[in-house]
Amino acid sequence: MTSLQGKAVVITGAGSGIGRALALECARRGARLLLADIDATGLAQTCGQARALGAQAASQHVDTGSEASIAALAAVAQNLFGAADILINNAGVGLVAPVARLDSDDAHWLMNINFWGVVHGCRAFLPQMRARPEAVMVNISSIFAMISVPTQSIYNASKAAVRAFSDALREELRDTPIRVLCVHPGGIRTNIVNNARVTDTAMLGMSVEKMRANFLEKMAPTSADDAALAIVVAIASGRTRLMIGTDARIADLLFRLAPESAAKWINQRLRRMRAKGQ
Repeated sequence: MTSLQGKAVVITGAGSGIGRALALECARRGARLLLADIDATGLAQTCGQARALGAQAASQHVDTGSEASIAALAAVAQNLFGAADILINNAGVGLVAPVARLDSDDAHWLMNINFWGVVHGCRAFLPQMRARPEAVMVNISSIFAMISVPTQSIYNASKAAVRAFSDALREELRDTPIRVLCVHPGGIRTNIVNNARVTDTAMLGMSVEKMRANFLEKMAPTSADDAALAIVVAIASGRTRLMIGTDARIADLLFRLAPESAAKWINQRLRRMRAKGQ
């Protein structure tokens, strides 16, 4: 799939962040868009920006944690396009909570969106995408699928689950026209940290406000636009695995070289960085 011109692209979480940047990058490349989000206001803004670039863009209010909502999105794509060529399961949320203070409702909320949203999306779109001469499913995981950090246990678990699910799905679809691309971003400057549910940041040694500012100022070196461009290039070039950002590539290398020690090294570095910033 060397060009997105005329391709039917479905993007979840398109109301902001990487999802919005993906929608606009695909619009510039001549794709036809079906954009989904639970945030109706943000979704309308993205849709308007995509249309201003000359793209055909439709929108659908979707809760990715709901299997019925995702099934309805697939039906809309079938009616609009005949079938989707590219599905980007991008919607995601954050949760900051040490395991000892983890609220079960918060954990289920995150897993429903970050993991089950991906599963629902792939299952709902599989039948129509099998009919395409070539198609791509893009699942957004994280470098946190490899490297775990304190207070992020459920987020880490959700992204590791996306990685494992994508790997299995890729093998199941190996002899079909559908390719599976799993994306592992490092720190991306989006509102995910501002919109995250926060239980307790004491383990991080900082207030909620300081944690959010620290992430955006120090831990998120890559813009949403750069992340979106990398994903679109990976789609066009036939990739099945993508690390986004120097931080993600370094962390992945450390994990490959020393899987038992990588998380310890990285968390020690993060603590030193936080200490210098205080």
